[in-house]
Amino acid sequence: MIDVCGAGAVASAGASVREIFEALCAGRGEAAEPRGFDLTKYRARLAFEIDDRPEPGRDVPLRSTRWLEDVVAMAARDAGLGEDLSDVPVLVGTTLRELRSVELSWRDGVPFDTGELHFGTALRRRFDAAQTYTVANACSASLYALALGTDLLAAHAADAVIVAGVDNISESTYGLLDRCYPEAPDALRPFDRNRRGMLQGEGAAAVVLRRGGEGGEGGARVHGRIRSVAVNCDAHHPSAPDAKSISIAIRQAHERAGVGPADIDLLMLHGTGTPLNDEAEARSVGEVFDEVRPSPWMTAIKSMTGHTAGASGLHSLLVALESLRAGVVPPVLGVTDVMDEMAGLRLVRDRAVPADLRVAQVNAFGFGGLNAVAVVERAAP
Repeated sequence: MIDVCGAGAVASAGASVREIFEALCAGRGEAAEPRGFDLTKYRARLAFEIDDRPEPGRDVPLRSTRWLEDVVAMAARDAGLGEDLSDVPVLVGTTLRELRSVELSWRDGVPFDTGELHFGTALRRRFDAAQTYTVANACSASLYALALGTDLLAAHAADAVIVAGVDNISESTYGLLDRCYPEAPDALRPFDRNRRGMLQGEGAAAVVLRRGGEGGEGGARVHGRIRSVAVNCDAHHPSAPDAKSISIAIRQAHERAGVGPADIDLLMLHGTGTPLNDEAEARSVGEVFDEVRPSPWMTAIKSMTGHTAGASGLHSLLVALESLRAGVVPPVLGVTDVMDEMAGLRLVRDRAVPADLRVAQVNAFGFGGLNAVAVVERAAP
């Protein structure tokens, strides 16, 4: 097993792992109008932004890079590593990298060095990080990076690894999604029969990993343990996920972790609020956990964070570890008419519930059939 020895996160709901978790458990996290560009061209009026621009309507470049640096510093400090990461591989999962900075440069003439497209440039400058890798493969990117990080440790290619995920909202993807749905979503309602689609979110997350039992420097606490990460790519469709492939990834994660469906206490669903993703995920989860009664507690955080794309897998993983620690499951908001495929499953709605939790499963799925599933365990007292 792999220990999570450091953690950091930022999202619209908070500027640390603890702030985000407490906001989610309290049901706080509201979408608002995006501030970085002119909305008159679009039907959509909502997103989950980090409000760090100097003024409405005036966007600035390199926001993703700044958040990435912040969460890496948080996680490294938490693990007792300091800011010299010259011997620590840093793996970054993302969907868009600094696409918004490119848009600003191309359209508005905002100065931008294309060398900053690679996050390694900033990571070397800030942390002297000599080994940086970027996984740019849609919304499962940070869990794909997590799989690579655990492999590096298992192969004894490193003694510590930092895995991160980051994304912000670009105008081109905002416009693309605005044209995808028959109606602009007024909320993100995972697994609701009347869901309209997803709302974008932004933020970053990072974890420090070490081999089990080696812990953090200077007595840093262990947040939890990674028992397994399973990934697959079925290339079934550009955007429509395949329930069968999702089920395969879930079962592989269970097998590698040495657990069965009945051992999962908490399931962090991907839960995008889109018609096809929610249907495929619900079908696969229903199939895998068909004989488990009662089912694991299930939740999805995107109703309060938006879809944070490349960061979303790690955001869910960190919330899972906090839930295991605290014995509390945050709710899904806005679900009033649960879709048939979720019937009989314990989806936590509207308010947090206390629960005795030891093992959690984290789902993350991306365009092109990129599926990733992690199994994590509560840290020993």
